[in-house]
Amino acid sequence: QVQLVESGGGLVEPGGSLRLSCAASGNIFMIYAMGWYRQTPENSREEIARITMYNYTNYADYVKGRFTISRGNVKNTVYLQMDSLKPEDTAVYYCKAERVTTTTELYENDYWGQGTQVTVSS
Repeated sequence: QVQLVESGGGLVEPGGSLRLSCAASGNIFMIYAMGWYRQTPENSREEIARITMYNYTNYADYVKGRFTISRGNVKNTVYLQMDSLKPEDTAVYYCKAERVTTTTELYENDYWGQGTQVTVSS
């Protein structure tokens, strides 16, 4: 069983910064990519940043230059540094592990964290 645990959300003023963390645990052999998504009541879940096992990154246009995704020194962890936050960044942020190979399952699967709330407001 694979679990993803996010942390680091909260309330921040416009222009401020937050750093989200995601740690994957379980019988993991390999994770092809990890990413961050966000969702609001008005919109469907959307990808905002992603990093592969080869450290290739991609970002949604509206976060480029403000958000940075990185892999942690601890295996199977990923961070999202969010700077210059705007009220429209308010959402529930989810971590996703893609194409996860475990030591106990035959096929790759994707896994999601439970989400962490980010609120940008004065």
